[in-house]
Amino acid sequence: MATITKFEDLEIWQLARLLAKKIYTITFIEPLKNAFRLKDQMRGSCGSVMDNTAEGFERGSRLEFINSLSIAKGEAGELKSQLYRCSDNNYITPELFTELYSDADLLTKKITAFITYLNASKIKGQKFKNRDSS
Repeated sequence: MATITKFEDLEIWQLARLLAKKIYTITFIEPLKNAFRLKDQMRGSCGSVMDNTAEGFERGSRLEFINSLSIAKGEAGELKSQLYRCSDNNYITPELFTELYSDADLLTKKITAFITYLNASKIKGQKFKNRDSS
């Protein structure tokens, strides 16, 4: 696996960004744009997936990154629940629900796989590079 030097190169961050763009787009359209609390929660959830991925990467510690990815995964799950609320209240079409839910579910699976990879890795992270083990 090639070394990634910036969070923007992470596939999970890129997918989270694309999903956030889709979510933001629908939150400007009625009737969802008038469901203020739900709209804000959805924007927050999808933004948090991106932000926690970026923050964890920038901390330079494998364990801190895993923790931030766990939070990002939880936010993706929260977004999936919010999509059900949108669907149940007819804020989005069944087709749009399926598309957005599939995007969020794929993101969840990829975050899970990345966490599994990082858990198996012996690399401690940039923060610990060139430190003695004593």
